[in-house]
Amino acid sequence: MQFSVLSAPIMPQIDEDAPTEKLIEWTLEQYANQRMVLTTGFGMEGCALIDLYAAHEQPLDVIYLDTGFFFPETHHLIDELKVRYPHLSFINRGTSLTPEQQAAQHGDQLWKTNPDLCCKLRKVDPMQEALDHVEVWITALRRGQGPSRADLRVAEWNDKYEVIKISPLAKWSRQEVRNHVKANGVPYNELHDRGYPSVGCTHCTQAVAGVSPEDYSREGRWVGTEKTECGLHT
Repeated sequence: MQFSVLSAPIMPQIDEDAPTEKLIEWTLEQYANQRMVLTTGFGMEGCALIDLYAAHEQPLDVIYLDTGFFFPETHHLIDELKVRYPHLSFINRGTSLTPEQQAAQHGDQLWKTNPDLCCKLRKVDPMQEALDHVEVWITALRRGQGPSRADLRVAEWNDKYEVIKISPLAKWSRQEVRNHVKANGVPYNELHDRGYPSVGCTHCTQAVAGVSPEDYSREGRWVGTEKTECGLHT
């Protein structure tokens, strides 16, 4: 990569308390000449962030990793977003390893026998490839999403992928995300209306009783294990 921050990751000054719209404008101006992508798993946060960037009517690559185990509702949402934001490029950088090939190499239902390996093969490794030659990585992470994200900064150097990681929604609450989606008619995954606080793969995501779209937790993910993260952000 040619961006000098790779060899000397000195972050530019940014006001962490600035309004989110100002932060988004800052990223578009600060890194206008850098290879910048937004990644999403199509949770409600990701949909809100896509809408916020799309409002600036600038081309932007939106990268996602189709694991081969997306819910039909997620595929439907992707189609909706492509229609709503035609100036954005939605690019699937998911693995070429088919479920059948994975089963042949690692045994049937790897998500049960070794969920960490399954996530590595279908998420972490593909993300590493997707972020190769990328200099600025925009995410929809929030500090309120769990202990592992509590210290999230709006802009920080990410050693794992060697990129500048931007999280404009870091200080937002789930209610603020919900408010933005409702106020602006942003498409979102209908599974949120059916008790799914977050949405991942079909085999590893379940509905949670009593949960509304305003609620966020890692409940319902990898039920029966201590696993709460796929590994992309840890």
